[in-house]
Amino acid sequence: MVSVMQPFMDVESSRSYIDELYSPDGEKCLEAIICLKNSVIGSNRQKGNVIAQGVVPRLLQLVSDNMMPVQIKIEATITLGSLAKGTEEHVKSLVDLGVVPVLINGLGTDEPKLIEACLRCLRTIFEYPCAPTNLICQDENLPLHLLSLIPHSVSNQVCVATILTAGCKTVDNQNLLCNQGAVPALAAMLCSPHYKVQMPSLRCLANMCFQNQKVSATVATSSFGGKSVPDLLVGLMARDKPSEMQMAAARCITYMHRAGAVSAEDPKILYRTLPCLVRLCKKDRPCEERVTAAETLAYLTEVDTELQRLASISNHLVPTLAELLRYQPEPSHTQSVQINPTQTAQRLEQEVKIAQDMKQAAFRAFASLGANDEDIRKKIIETDNLMDHIVSGLQDPSPRVRLAAVRCLHSLSRSVQQLRTTFQVL
Repeated sequence: MVSVMQPFMDVESSRSYIDELYSPDGEKCLEAIICLKNSVIGSNRQKGNVIAQGVVPRLLQLVSDNMMPVQIKIEATITLGSLAKGTEEHVKSLVDLGVVPVLINGLGTDEPKLIEACLRCLRTIFEYPCAPTNLICQDENLPLHLLSLIPHSVSNQVCVATILTAGCKTVDNQNLLCNQGAVPALAAMLCSPHYKVQMPSLRCLANMCFQNQKVSATVATSSFGGKSVPDLLVGLMARDKPSEMQMAAARCITYMHRAGAVSAEDPKILYRTLPCLVRLCKKDRPCEERVTAAETLAYLTEVDTELQRLASISNHLVPTLAELLRYQPEPSHTQSVQINPTQTAQRLEQEVKIAQDMKQAAFRAFASLGANDEDIRKKIIETDNLMDHIVSGLQDPSPRVRLAAVRCLHSLSRSVQQLRTTFQVL
């Protein structure tokens, strides 16, 4: 009986304080917002109910109203932030209702707590692909203002770096952030004692450097605390650092190299970045990490013969990459935990995507490694069952896997004699 009545009770109890949101009495309105905030914490179902009941426009009105007491504006913003921590569908609804422009306007206040609440909510929203990232650099003053908020708190640092990462999509975005002083700000945050500050800073630097010679050159010659940014990045690739951090730092250096700011002969590439990426391809690493490492390694070695040669003899890389093509999901917990058919379908879909990602990454890495050297191509072709996997990849349901397999075959096809012999055997 309790389970049947519970949804009705939830609706009725929420209805009472939702009505109070519209009260002209400030204290009643504030109390209603706090009740609403508490009701949605930890419950995606309740978040969906509140959004469906049309409460968000009222919260936005409260945040936007300059006549409202600041505490009401803060609590309303925190409630919006809690709603944004639901599902992607919830975030899409918030975006469609115009939450982002209101929050950006809220950053213009003099109230630190309100600014922080706005930043936290924006950070959550901008972690989703549905976020309107074009708004970040649309007004050239916004990135500059965001950078000015960094010194105020650790929370601000995390949020600003995350938001700027999301907004850095084009060459114009990269150049704007660079011209407004993002590089020294991010360099300082690389030295933060807080992992949660360092990681978005690394991601932002990587986005800024990608295929941008000017920004990469600026990053390569910037320093903080007496150390150059490339040296700081090398320090973050140390084995005692979290592997996610090693990966992010290696990507930064890789992008700087490909943009012409760090040479292929630089020890930072030869003895730190390349070995780091090879190590992160190993079977003991998480699947996502192995995929990113292989993709980054493919990009690092794509155009340099010496890097291709060095990578091919590093730490059993060729058989390690071949293992990506033989990925099998772990059967362990799926049998001990009872799941419904929908969850089963979702899990299967996720496993299929992981397998496709791993195939694509492996094919791309093999294509880069075999681009120039006959001995490397021979080594790749002679790897157990590799050609079977490539032929299978050409028929994969995923277009991106098929494309990666074609590129891999095209790279290896420069060894005509090798392939002719191989296909005669197949």
